[in-house]
Amino acid sequence: MRKYLIILSLALIPLVSCDDYLEVSSDSKYEDDYVFGNKEEINRVLTAVYASLMSNDTYGNAYFSTFALNNDVEFTAFSNQLRNVSGEDFRAFDGAQHAASIQRFWDKQYEGIERANIFIEGIQSSPVFNKNDIELTQQLGEAKVLRAMFYHDLVVMFGDVPFNTEPSMKLQSFVIPVKDRNEILDFLISDLRGAASGMKYAAALNNGVERASREFCYGMIARMALTRGGYALYPEGATGVMKRMPDYKDYYKIAMQYADSVISSGTHQLNKSYRRVFIDQTNNVVTNNDDPIFEVPFLRGSSSNVGFITGGAVSSVEGVTNHPWGAVSGGMRLNAFYHYSFDRKDIRKDYTVGMWNYDATNLPQVLVDYSMYNNKWSKLWADPAKVLGNQSAGSTGINFPYMRYADILLMYAEAVNEVENGVTGPNGAKATEAFKAVRKRAFEPADHAEKVDNYTSAAAASKETFFNAIVNERKWELGGENIRWKDLVRWNLYSKVVYNSFKEYFIVASMAGGDFIDGYEKYEKLPFNKFYKRIDNPKNIDIYPNTDSRFKIIEFYNPWEATLHPGAGWEMATFYNWYDENTSVPRAQILYSYRGFIKGGPGGNWEVMDPNNLPPVRYILPIPNQAIQMSNGAYKNYYGYN
Repeated sequence: MRKYLIILSLALIPLVSCDDYLEVSSDSKYEDDYVFGNKEEINRVLTAVYASLMSNDTYGNAYFSTFALNNDVEFTAFSNQLRNVSGEDFRAFDGAQHAASIQRFWDKQYEGIERANIFIEGIQSSPVFNKNDIELTQQLGEAKVLRAMFYHDLVVMFGDVPFNTEPSMKLQSFVIPVKDRNEILDFLISDLRGAASGMKYAAALNNGVERASREFCYGMIARMALTRGGYALYPEGATGVMKRMPDYKDYYKIAMQYADSVISSGTHQLNKSYRRVFIDQTNNVVTNNDDPIFEVPFLRGSSSNVGFITGGAVSSVEGVTNHPWGAVSGGMRLNAFYHYSFDRKDIRKDYTVGMWNYDATNLPQVLVDYSMYNNKWSKLWADPAKVLGNQSAGSTGINFPYMRYADILLMYAEAVNEVENGVTGPNGAKATEAFKAVRKRAFEPADHAEKVDNYTSAAAASKETFFNAIVNERKWELGGENIRWKDLVRWNLYSKVVYNSFKEYFIVASMAGGDFIDGYEKYEKLPFNKFYKRIDNPKNIDIYPNTDSRFKIIEFYNPWEATLHPGAGWEMATFYNWYDENTSVPRAQILYSYRGFIKGGPGGNWEVMDPNNLPPVRYILPIPNQAIQMSNGAYKNYYGYN
């Protein structure tokens, strides 16, 4: 049997922390009859698989920005009535197969898959390999988990995709056949179930949650099982149809089993406060026994725009700021009404939703826009000793938490509820405790009796009420992490949520123009005018995003509901001024931000849509042009792409 190995053009430094520099200067090459001769070679080639994660074309930027499709949590405004010629309007469900970002994402995912395939083939064929060597079985498991991660995200985003588990040089044709998404997930679930027992827990790994651990393996099985058991868009008709397979409950059982394996291991807890999880990630602090299950390990000054496109914007002058944190674009935004969905005592809100930014003079400015900032991983949370300088922008090196323990707990609760038809069965008590653990961290101890215990008891009354509680809890817990639209897809709620979100924007915009259309009563107490003042920085990083006295902060009088002017010393910012007096309709950003599914204005469809019989959201992305051309027609796009 021929063997293949990635031959790197320079030595790769092992991953020790986010500050290490990992470089691959050229594409991988293959040689016949080459085997892994020692463990050093094996580790070096595995590092190349990890290197494929560390790209801004995927997990460093595009994964949670370009492809953070609009919903009731993540949201980007679009003002064009027609698709942009670049084809990049994916967040509005209106991208195109010629878009450069889709090609880059596709290429980088398949690069990672190819490297993983080569590694798996090489290690299993090597005379060095021994199934009783936990170090080697761990490394084999890591490659399999990363391959599953690459493929799972392709399946979620593209549907049926080319699938292969061998090095491409072993294939008779370089055109990898497209395979049914369910068969792909079945293989990956089975593959990881076999690999899990040979893997170590995160605390036993030198690099902890920056490497694929047994817990992450279990978590990927659970996540893929829920994807396999959930709804998805299939290419039937012009734009597709939402459906799930008849055997879906079998996969909820798998999800329940493997989410429980993480919980029962006792290796992770939610001991850190909610804010501290993201503050620590901003400061490159890696904790192996708390909320993070797997963090994509980025390199300072080299990769990751986490903290640059997230957080409140920080302006610069010709790329330079007068402070060491550098500029922030703040372009990864949240729905303007998302923060109103939180309980007023939920402490997650202020660490997720940002309502102000800083201008080039460090003066805080209230954000009056169509969206809010995603406050998670703000660069301003960084300790001054760890900042990148006043000319810095992206390449922050901040890790992205691809999977968290809170997600595991909520997946378990959801799976039990589905399998046992509610939470009164044998695993019901454990499911409600998992749910409560997430919610408990979201409230101060004095509020636990009402907001955690009583709330959970009421939610557990039926399968439907507990499911609805999980839908909301995932919304509040995982906001800004580009998970919401994927959850809505597998629950078959995406169309309903997008329709309601469009209507919400449209109604409020119409009210600003004096047009009180059906449904306006819900928004009568909305604070169209919010009162605020700039106050000195209290220098408490656990409350505000920095401790630098040059940065004042914004204090709102009452950001929740309409109030009378509180008197001297307070300034006023007008929100939701989204009505175009010239055209006598809401502004373009209101009409066209969901335009691939629902839009207003000339040629709009929102008034004729039946809320009880909505078409599916076209969330599936197109296979890029280059891949189609290179396949000689073997690959095709559906769902109305052309």
